[in-house]
Amino acid sequence: MPQNSMDGQESVSYRSLVQDSIVLTGPTASGKSSIALCLAQIIGGEVLSLDSIAVYRGMDIGSAKPSRQDLRAVPHHLIDMVDPTEEFSVACYLAAAHDAVEQIQKRGRRAIFVGGTPMFLKAVVRGFDPGPPADWAFRKAVESDLEQHGIEALRQRVQQVDPLAAHRIGSNDARRMIRALEVAYHTGTPISHRQVQFDHHQDPDKCNVFALQWQRPQLHDRINRRVKQMFEDGFIAEVQSLLDQHGELSRTANQALGYREISEWIERGESETDVLIEEVSAHTRQLARRQETWLRSFNERRTIDVSDPHEPAQVAQQIAASIVP
Repeated sequence: MPQNSMDGQESVSYRSLVQDSIVLTGPTASGKSSIALCLAQIIGGEVLSLDSIAVYRGMDIGSAKPSRQDLRAVPHHLIDMVDPTEEFSVACYLAAAHDAVEQIQKRGRRAIFVGGTPMFLKAVVRGFDPGPPADWAFRKAVESDLEQHGIEALRQRVQQVDPLAAHRIGSNDARRMIRALEVAYHTGTPISHRQVQFDHHQDPDKCNVFALQWQRPQLHDRINRRVKQMFEDGFIAEVQSLLDQHGELSRTANQALGYREISEWIERGESETDVLIEEVSAHTRQLARRQETWLRSFNERRTIDVSDPHEPAQVAQQIAASIVP
């Protein structure tokens, strides 16, 4: 069992949890949480969040955390773990996930991972070698070079130290490029040589990874309605409260969809919300398209088609009937 990585010592490799768990994923607003709740009640399971923002205390509305009623109905794990001023890595998540799965199994219940954060999902299903802890001084120096010379110069640096990573990383993904340089600098080994487990997918017929799939117009309608409801529930007030309480959020928390846009809106001193709501809706629809594209390349998934009107309990029954021992 991996040791806790909250202290930043990210030297442990984490095995896949897919043989011990059920995974339910899909694009944002696809209904994962309500279906997972029903599934847990059907099979005797407990829910583990696969959301990189739900780990933060106080970031509730934007991450669609379970309600108090849901928490009473089914135990939930891996939410409200740290303050939003703290950095939180994949290794931190996996240390907690392994421990939670072990405890759930001891209770004779099933672990059900639910969410759509790609790196968390891939690490749970395929395992993960996190490499060295973050070196913020190194990252700041590289970010300074990035501002001065541009992203193409950064990509060329990655090409020199890790050609395979340079090929795999998106042309505008500065964060992953910087991480590739950081790992090579501290270990002398390219990150592409360390995370080889990501190249080996599991047989979808032998693991329980289910992905919800919607027709795009229906999904976009769900997104628009969900974002509108989030603002009606007090999304702006939640962000303002976080800023008042903490002053500044961590790098990870500050990039969360919705929170970033609202923070910038507050900083500009604007008062009209219509444009802000549409901006968050548009960015959420873009995120959903990226998630759909990524999931199509995730070979472990078994697709579950969903359309409105739908009953979460019926979809959960369909998934329960498809679970392999």
